[in-house]
Amino acid sequence: MSLGFAQRLSAVSPSVTLAMNARAADLRAKGVDVFAFGVGEPDFEPPPHVLAAAKAAIDAGASKYTAVTGIAPLKRAICDSVARTRGFTPKPEQITVTVGAKHALFNLALALYEPGDEVIIPKPFWVSYPEQVRMMGAEPVLVDTDEANGWRLTPEALEKAITPKTKAVILCTPSNPSGAAYPEEAMKGLLDVLRKHQVWLIVDEIYAELVYDGFEHVSAAKLAPDMLDRIVVVDGVSKTYAMTGWRIGWSIAPAKLAKVLDVVQGQSTTNATAVAQHAGLAALTGPQDELVEIRKRFDARRKAMVKGLAQIPGIECRLPEGAFYAFADCRGLLGKKHGDKVIATDEDLAFFFLEVAHCATVPGGAFGAPGYIRFSYALSEERIAEGLASITRAVASLV
Repeated sequence: MSLGFAQRLSAVSPSVTLAMNARAADLRAKGVDVFAFGVGEPDFEPPPHVLAAAKAAIDAGASKYTAVTGIAPLKRAICDSVARTRGFTPKPEQITVTVGAKHALFNLALALYEPGDEVIIPKPFWVSYPEQVRMMGAEPVLVDTDEANGWRLTPEALEKAITPKTKAVILCTPSNPSGAAYPEEAMKGLLDVLRKHQVWLIVDEIYAELVYDGFEHVSAAKLAPDMLDRIVVVDGVSKTYAMTGWRIGWSIAPAKLAKVLDVVQGQSTTNATAVAQHAGLAALTGPQDELVEIRKRFDARRKAMVKGLAQIPGIECRLPEGAFYAFADCRGLLGKKHGDKVIATDEDLAFFFLEVAHCATVPGGAFGAPGYIRFSYALSEERIAEGLASITRAVASLV
């Protein structure tokens, strides 16, 4: 009997972001002021009524197990919120409340993917999508997109990627890492393709409320009521309400799949944390006017980040439609030297930014887009300006 680890882990790529985070932590421990352009986490607290609701829930004794798929008031609130903001009305039995949206995606991977299956994922992608597929023994099919086309998967590319082995397609709109989003007509084009094929469509909408310049997020579930038996929407409170650490997400799935997800989750985490569920309930049912201010704050940061990056020689940056990431084309800096070291890859460049400019970022290769760097603008305009000034000085030292 071997004491080795499960073979499935051999398919999972090591995370470069962990190495970046570890080095950033080392620098901070030495007293270095590191600019947090790498982490996708708002720098402000949740709305006050959310914190008050959590405290009240503790006082009321919310410290016991709940139903596996979540407390009934939260599931109803999710349905009401979706009806109000996304234009379709799910039923509570379709909701599985999870330990964050990532957990919802992992539940779906366990429930759907098997060896021999293929899962289509457009590039650039959030790092966990292909790794979760590989952990189940399935094969991620990574499809190129074009920045000139807004980093959006085209119907033609989708049609070409589908094979008899295709089990699912994963879309993220607005996207992590690119901030790109699918307008209604673009989503309709993809849905027209998928109508011809019996595959699942999983749409990660965790950033759907963080869109700018009048962009309107339209859910695939609203556009394709005839396909609701195979569309799954993943969402949560982490980004919209600055509740990343509370770990409350959910999936909205056809009832037959939701029953399977209940079984999967019942043998893993059971319920999401009871107190956090009550906080999530308050976020969805409480005043929503603060979201307008949050969106304005992120919009100002978005413009400051993109404008500042575009002024650095060797960097170009598209203005994203949503989320809180700028995905910058840094290929103009590759091949340059810092001292006797050649910056050959985006990973080299990200470590250069960290070591010399003290800015933590994420290299684009991790997302399937070598030569790009992801900059989070989930921090203040003042910090953005200071960090970009530091990068500008560092880049000026390159030869």
